[in-house]
Amino acid sequence: MSFNEQRSLAFPPKGFSLRWFENFFSDAQWLGGFLNSVQIALLTAVLATVLGTLAAYGLSKVKGIRASFGRNVLVIPMIIPSVIFGVGLYSLFLRLGLVGTLPGFLIAHTALAVPYVVVTVGSTLAAYNVSLERAAWVCGANKFRAFIGVTVPMLMPGILSGAFFAFITSFDEVVVSMFISSPYLQTLPVTMFAGMQREVDPTIAAAATLIMITTTAAAIGGILSQHLKRKRT
Repeated sequence: MSFNEQRSLAFPPKGFSLRWFENFFSDAQWLGGFLNSVQIALLTAVLATVLGTLAAYGLSKVKGIRASFGRNVLVIPMIIPSVIFGVGLYSLFLRLGLVGTLPGFLIAHTALAVPYVVVTVGSTLAAYNVSLERAAWVCGANKFRAFIGVTVPMLMPGILSGAFFAFITSFDEVVVSMFISSPYLQTLPVTMFAGMQREVDPTIAAAATLIMITTTAAAIGGILSQHLKRKRT
């Protein structure tokens, strides 16, 4: 429907046209929402990957009830309904002045994305040979150098998977983003939702197509990066 010549969302489409993609990229609101989504998703992927990897690594060093409790706490944002999570964040961010700000979006999206990184890195850690890290200690490396030089490369498949999951989670997040957005800072899904309330035309379908292409490319990138990493090792 995004390639339809008509001004209505008709299926099957009649004719082929790129006019709605041209309209998307020439409209400041649509393009701004897309660029905001890309920026927030990239920064979220970095933050969530770092925090999630460190959390998963720390949990791997803890056993018993404490480990189970830690994992359960970290995956809470994945379990709580998005509406409840969004209302809670809005109430908190309103007091802190973070509604409609980049830091507010990063905090919210990182909280949503970290559980995916913890799960993917944690599953990789389950098959990780701890003796390699200990061997690095014996050879004179301190814990930080052993972690960066030995552990991180071995965990890279899980880290990359978590990073791509974090990017996708942030890029197409709509419910929580609606609560913390403002007229001055909106992501593409929020712009789409607002556009559907005003007027429905194939530009919305073009935006949906771009979201699908971006998330699919991120998923394929994650699969390929894992495949190449395993091939090298």
